[in-house]
Amino acid sequence: MKLYLVPTPIGNLDDITYRAVKVLASVDAIFAEDTRTSGNLLKHLDITKPLYSHHAHNEHHGAAGVVKLLKEGKSIALISDAGTPAISDPGFLLVRECLKNDIEVECLPGATAFVPALVNSGFPCDRFTFEGFLPHKKGRQTRLKGLAEEERTMIFYESPHRLLKSLEQFSEYFGAERMVSVSRELTKLYEETIRGTVQEVLNHYNKNPNTVKGEIVIVVAGKE
Repeated sequence: MKLYLVPTPIGNLDDITYRAVKVLASVDAIFAEDTRTSGNLLKHLDITKPLYSHHAHNEHHGAAGVVKLLKEGKSIALISDAGTPAISDPGFLLVRECLKNDIEVECLPGATAFVPALVNSGFPCDRFTFEGFLPHKKGRQTRLKGLAEEERTMIFYESPHRLLKSLEQFSEYFGAERMVSVSRELTKLYEETIRGTVQEVLNHYNKNPNTVKGEIVIVVAGKE
């Protein structure tokens, strides 16, 4: 019995590893964030396995069921819609429950959106802090205030309809001259990275609102 955490491509399906394909083809069942999205990937890979949902809304309840299957001797893979499970996606609770029950957990290396965005930014990569998604409302300002003095490079995930709000708040809390890099649609056909001061990048997206699409990673330089 073993739980495998299998990273999936963040866009370009060619980024799946040979090892990931072998594991997905060998396990007894696959649990996925969205069975429709993952079903398309498995079809592309010509893999047919029982596929079940394991997402943010059923993660607490679902972990016990997965552990039960593992204790019965099943091997299970957990995948998210894109990237590595548990990185701003479901997975942490299941891993914790498996470890509590002495179930072996193995995480394969693979795609994670913040790594190419960080390296592409041109900011220091030796020390950085991954902040994931900022709170939508409660705690958002407190988090930003706490990061105002952060000297390490900061990485955020953001949705298209909150990008302008985030850039405006970065200007307010970090300063309009703080350097920032915004990457979107990483590994996909329309991949784009815009770099400059917070104000310059904000001006760019105010002038080009139709380009604010897809998954977004924001990398912010630390305070000098």
